[in-house]
Amino acid sequence: MRENQPQLEVRKKKLIEVDGYTFKDLNGNGKLDPYEDWRLSPEERARNLVSLMNIDEKIGMMLINSRRMGLYQEDKSKTSHDGILDEAIVEKGESIFATSKVYGTTHTIEERHLRHFILRDNFSPSETAEWINTMNEVAEGTRLGIPVLVASNSRNENGESIFGMNDAIGIFSTWPGTLGLAAAAMGEIRNGGDASLINEFARIAKKEWNATGLRKGYMYMADVVTDPRWQRTYGTFGEDPEFVSDVIGRIIDEFQGEALDQSSIAMTTKHFPGGGARENGFDPHYKEGKWNIYPTPGSLEKYHLPPFQVAVQHGTSSIMPYYSIPSIKNSVVQEFEGEEIPFEEVGFAFNYYFLKHILRDKLGFEGYINSDSGIVNNMSWGVEDKSIAERFAKAVNAGTDIVADTNDIENLKKAYENGWISERRFDEANVKLLTEMFALGLFDDRTYNSPEKADEVVSTKEHWDKAYEAHKKSVTILKNTNNTLPLTSESLAGKKVYVQAYHKDKKSVGIYQKEALEAVGELDAFTITDNYEEAEIAILFLQPKSGAYFDATPGLLELELTEDKELQALDGRVYNETTLSDIAHLKLVAEDVKGRGGKVIISLNIILPWILGNVEPLADALVAGYDTFYKAQIEVMMGNHKPSGVLPLTLPASEKVIAVDEDGNCITPNDVPGYDKDKYLPEGMSYAYRDSDGNIYRLGHGLTYEA
Repeated sequence: MRENQPQLEVRKKKLIEVDGYTFKDLNGNGKLDPYEDWRLSPEERARNLVSLMNIDEKIGMMLINSRRMGLYQEDKSKTSHDGILDEAIVEKGESIFATSKVYGTTHTIEERHLRHFILRDNFSPSETAEWINTMNEVAEGTRLGIPVLVASNSRNENGESIFGMNDAIGIFSTWPGTLGLAAAAMGEIRNGGDASLINEFARIAKKEWNATGLRKGYMYMADVVTDPRWQRTYGTFGEDPEFVSDVIGRIIDEFQGEALDQSSIAMTTKHFPGGGARENGFDPHYKEGKWNIYPTPGSLEKYHLPPFQVAVQHGTSSIMPYYSIPSIKNSVVQEFEGEEIPFEEVGFAFNYYFLKHILRDKLGFEGYINSDSGIVNNMSWGVEDKSIAERFAKAVNAGTDIVADTNDIENLKKAYENGWISERRFDEANVKLLTEMFALGLFDDRTYNSPEKADEVVSTKEHWDKAYEAHKKSVTILKNTNNTLPLTSESLAGKKVYVQAYHKDKKSVGIYQKEALEAVGELDAFTITDNYEEAEIAILFLQPKSGAYFDATPGLLELELTEDKELQALDGRVYNETTLSDIAHLKLVAEDVKGRGGKVIISLNIILPWILGNVEPLADALVAGYDTFYKAQIEVMMGNHKPSGVLPLTLPASEKVIAVDEDGNCITPNDVPGYDKDKYLPEGMSYAYRDSDGNIYRLGHGLTYEA
């Protein structure tokens, strides 16, 4: 029982006084109902509210859908509340996740009874706060006055914007990518410290999220990287289960606190039971990647489940199962805590054994299960032959409490009316979902947030300074032949420096070139030339990319840094692939500068475990960043900051060590992290890349020098 009167604000309903305290009369009946009584526990209030809800309100609560802001809508006649809410009707969803009709915001809240929404727009903190406030104003005016809860993917890491992955970048304090956070924290551990940098990151991000009213994070990825071709590698914390577990625990502790309360950001840890065990890298956003495979005895329990065990121990509010199906054909029997795991070949959101027996019974998870986006539509792996209503029933009965990126109340209700889902199961899910909302204070003093305060908090200089420090700490020196680095004022004296950025997309090169030159200019330490033929030093920034998230490559994902490489598709046809454009120019620059006795410094952006044989020999110094600011990298190159970052994953030696035979079997198992793959290679082969200086690019590698 908490007796401290919260500061309550209402916009549609009235306040009432009982026992000398003030409460919101959310259902407008003039009396205090238990769910309106902030003195009661969140669960007590949730149970009372569920008892008052009709079946349509319960169904709406169990769906979460992407929702655009009115600012995104070009046709302002399709907005309301002075352009804040988007009221457009879209006959069919505009993404691969949502394929059902999308309705306006007010209709969706009032008539379809949805209360959970995913924000993918990237407007200012004050605009975001005002949008959430306005949706809550609409929600307050409904029968029971149930507020909305807005979730988002992570917003505090740098990178390239990708719908459904990196939805928002550069508005909140901008840290390196999650691999960069891992590189920085692992470096501090190597130097005798711990991963408290992660705590600092989460503490600051929490303040910013809180100020805007974003109270639910679809983050972070507890997946351990084991298949090097998995495109979502960039969003992970690397390949070390012990380190990933430590990070996940710290993140949950900071964002949520000891228990959910009015200042918490509720976490959704993903993607249970680990998405790293891909079938040769193919991703389950498309059918070619729908399998999780476990060819190695004990791999699921040893490598993939530990971070989720820690997430449960630290009280993560919800867990997101992965799209993929556990494969019987391409796996050996896996065990957990001494018991064999029966593989039902359906996606994990439909998988009763994994959700009920492992996640709930064995791990003791008490929060709610939030499906990944689109499981009843495009990514319904293992239940493709069922109707949408049957898919809903399969997922909900398996233990999924809320289904993501759909507003399809009709098919969920059909499953109920056909007797495929009991109202008791709906009640159970609703109690869990509403308990979180009550704990977060959304029914009380945290319904509305100050837009002005949101801008003020996010612009806090200390936040951005700490983020920039993390960028510098993430920089990893892979190679430093003959002490090429640091570029001291003495070594730079009288020398001209050529700076060039390279990217897969030639149209994007100009953006990165401008960023690189601006970063160099800010440091005011170099004599820059745009003619490499007169340069004594070349600094070359490489931003390779491979494949696309929502479409399978014709063949295996390419990890070499290459241009127009001829490859063979899985169906035998020949196609060409580029991961980095203008490699011929890159080689020309490097060979010219080195041929005249100059030095070549290459910076590589690691979002995948690239194969470096085409590039590393060109470099006198090789630097790794992880969506790390160019300026931070240059500061480390100059010796302004002592390099301390280390590799959070192992880079493969060549295509030979990840070769896939005609039967689809990889020479190194897809379910084992890079640091352990040598155990499975033929005698005489080694998985990790070895450079021309003898450095081995294994998990934890990183050189240093005194700043």
